[in-house]
Amino acid sequence: MHTKKIVLGLLLSIFFTGALNAQMSDQQVIDYVTKANAKGATKEEIATYLVGRGVTQNQLERIKQQHESGQSSLSDASKSSAAIHRDRVNPEMPVNSGDMDELSAEMTPTSNNAMQIFGHEIFNSKNLTFSPSTNIPTPAEYRLGPGDEVIIDVWGASQTSVKQEISPEGNIMVDRLGPLYLNGMTVKDANDFIQKKFASIYSAIDGSYSEIKLTLGRIRTIQINIMGEALSPGTYSLSSLSSVFHALYIAGGVKPEGSLRNIRLSRNGKIIHTLDVYKYIFEGKIDNIRLSDNDVVSVPPYSALVNVSGYVKKPMYYELTENETISDLIRYAGGFTGDAYTGNVRVTRISGGGRNQIFTVRENEYSTFKLTDRDVITISNGIDLYENRVEIRGAVYRSGYYQTGQNINTVKDLIEAADGLRGDAFMNRAVLTREKEDFSAEILSIDVEKIMSGAENVVLRKNDVLYIPSISELQEYGDLMIFGAVARPNSYKYADNTSLEDLIIQAGGLLESASSVKVDISRRIINQKSTAPTSRLSENFTVTIKDGYVIDSPDDKGFILKPYDHVYVRQSPGYKEQKNVKIEGEVMFPGEYSLNKKTERLSDIIKRASGLTPDAYPKGARLIRKRSDEEAFRAKTALKMAQQGGKDSIALNSIDLSPEYSVGIELDKAVTRPGTDYDLVLREGDRLIIPEYESTIKIEGAVMYPNTVIYQKGKTLSHYIDQAGGYADNAKKSKVFVIYMNGTVSKAKKTDSDVIQPGCEIIVPVKDRTRRRSAQEIIGIGASLSPIVSMISVIALMLKK
Repeated sequence: MHTKKIVLGLLLSIFFTGALNAQMSDQQVIDYVTKANAKGATKEEIATYLVGRGVTQNQLERIKQQHESGQSSLSDASKSSAAIHRDRVNPEMPVNSGDMDELSAEMTPTSNNAMQIFGHEIFNSKNLTFSPSTNIPTPAEYRLGPGDEVIIDVWGASQTSVKQEISPEGNIMVDRLGPLYLNGMTVKDANDFIQKKFASIYSAIDGSYSEIKLTLGRIRTIQINIMGEALSPGTYSLSSLSSVFHALYIAGGVKPEGSLRNIRLSRNGKIIHTLDVYKYIFEGKIDNIRLSDNDVVSVPPYSALVNVSGYVKKPMYYELTENETISDLIRYAGGFTGDAYTGNVRVTRISGGGRNQIFTVRENEYSTFKLTDRDVITISNGIDLYENRVEIRGAVYRSGYYQTGQNINTVKDLIEAADGLRGDAFMNRAVLTREKEDFSAEILSIDVEKIMSGAENVVLRKNDVLYIPSISELQEYGDLMIFGAVARPNSYKYADNTSLEDLIIQAGGLLESASSVKVDISRRIINQKSTAPTSRLSENFTVTIKDGYVIDSPDDKGFILKPYDHVYVRQSPGYKEQKNVKIEGEVMFPGEYSLNKKTERLSDIIKRASGLTPDAYPKGARLIRKRSDEEAFRAKTALKMAQQGGKDSIALNSIDLSPEYSVGIELDKAVTRPGTDYDLVLREGDRLIIPEYESTIKIEGAVMYPNTVIYQKGKTLSHYIDQAGGYADNAKKSKVFVIYMNGTVSKAKKTDSDVIQPGCEIIVPVKDRTRRRSAQEIIGIGASLSPIVSMISVIALMLKK
């Protein structure tokens, strides 16, 4: 596993080093990296060698695909069909699919030209590599050369097999025959030649003859050069069965400025073939000219690149040759779309000298009008005009467009074609909108009732639009609204004969808190014949409900609602939800208690909790109360006033906006004097906390050593200050105060003894050290800032230049 990681790291370094000049096969790359790593070669040494030989992004894609699919062989173009079965990919191959994705992303070339050019994408497909097939018999016209492996099998009267690789000199060495020169022969010619040569040493034995046959083993590798506007030009090692298409795929395809129509193959300094990729794409004609050693594939710049846009099936850029016309371009673009206007096209020609031109080319000129580089051809759509269309809308069963003529010629025909009128159709008047010759509109009034009875009719014209309103559209039906103690208070759509009971059912019924003796209905004032304003805003009704029915309605059908009615279901005054308080600490039965009445007090709740425990310290009891909405509003108002400032405004840090606050109580007096002002009336959410006796005193603030000491009855404030090391230098001695366990606060003097109680906290405030500066100090500060301000001004001026 460690070796795999190292090899993968080497592969990564290889692909990130830069431009590639020559290519090794996939298997050669993997084999070399594995062997070099085993020999201890450094990453830099391996990278330098392989970059010199060359790799591409497509190789990465192939290695990744083979690894993911678990195939046993790579697309090694230098293997024959027999060799592929022998040379399988090492299962320990150090290639990770995710890493290959990253490498592919890094090596994907970016182009400043974002235009989409037809045909360039075929060399970027993962599934179209144009690799030579190694699973077919060797072509008879294949010419042998150095590096090819030949297999000579002899069977019959004699049996033997010879496997030789053609040497750089072009021959093989055979025992008893010596060197046999095969370079440049086709497989067929070489087979005939070998049969003649071998016949001299394998003569007939007892009338039996030996059969001799030459086949091709491993195919040689050739080197070819790819020049010009290929994406990765350079020298590549390919199979001798490779074609120009495969070579271009290995080189990553063609740059945006490269030509697909005039790719040249040169051999021995002469152009032997010109390749047009469009013939392969559109006609399926692929040039199977095989490459030879030292062939040169040259990709020149394009001759003319034109853009077709609009209503064709494949709008994009296309490369055209010198004599191609608009007809050829439209054929390449897949032809016109169904809604295209084919009568003419617009050609925009951009001239470098500023003399741009526009040509309107008619249909009969498509085959003769020649295009030049960077022409833009625009195909427009047809005009949205109809010769026989009418439309019907409104209160019919099938509204929409219909064809005039044949069975639809009049308004009545059109209504019948739309499956007739709905039951809510307004019969007295419909509107027919008609287009005049100058395309302006006119309105014709139609009496639908007379039309349908046959008393009159109207002949239709093209583009007529008939609108038949419904009764509900002509009447205003405002929504009903219900508020209060119902399950779903909301607005509901009005319908004729909706009763109050119906609306309550739609709203989910009454809540248990609803009053059945008072339901109010508010009705809008509508008087269309009024000639003077009125001060009355609404008409109001109050009804009583029993078992879901209105019992005091003037109508046997119940109270019938009208559009825009508002219904208010009141909460019953006899409905009360439980309100709880909580007792914590030293009572016999702590916990939650529900208040019996609105005026229940501290002493009452203590009695219900069976009294205090012997360890209780009632003087230290405190009450925590939830802030009501009104209290929260007052606190926010105070904060707003403080933020506005002013001479008499409140300090911001003195305003408490927390959801709870402490209420100072004296529980010992409330218990001994029930019903007095000491006996506080409780409120929902109150939390009464009764502590145990606390025998310590806490000293905080501007003292030398804040401390907690034992309470001693009768000792004065000075005694406890001394217990904290005395006052600090910044102590505000005249403002000392005491916070008691029950939440109350008292000011204390140094000779006070009664003020100090068990469990209390003594606070010594700190003096305010801030003071107002004198006029001389202010002037001095201003003088020191003046040079800094001048420097800032100079810098700001420089930055503007």
